[in-house]
Amino acid sequence: MSLLFKCILGAVAVLLIALLSKTKNFYVAGLVPLFPTFALIAHYIVGTERSAADLRTTALFGLLSLAPYAIYLAVVYWLSVKTSLPVTLVAATVAWCVGAALLLGIWSHWTSGLG
Repeated sequence: MSLLFKCILGAVAVLLIALLSKTKNFYVAGLVPLFPTFALIAHYIVGTERSAADLRTTALFGLLSLAPYAIYLAVVYWLSVKTSLPVTLVAATVAWCVGAALLLGIWSHWTSGLG
């Protein structure tokens, strides 16, 4: 039942994006992915299975994970008028992956020194 609820939340988010993209306020579709649907699920699971300190660490890492997303959006913004949509989205996704890898590397290095 829990898995079904998660699937429904994802489907609702996709439906909202699709519907909003057809309105005069199409840009609001960019806000929907930032609704913490999956963060709520992750925080609930971590909060029920681990300590409050672990939940706090998860929240901090989530906050830092906004950096790769910002990189993704910056690349989309910059390339959207210079290249085709597929090239823009692939380049932005690669940029997100590089940013995420850097974040993971920095986080791992930083947290290994704390133990």
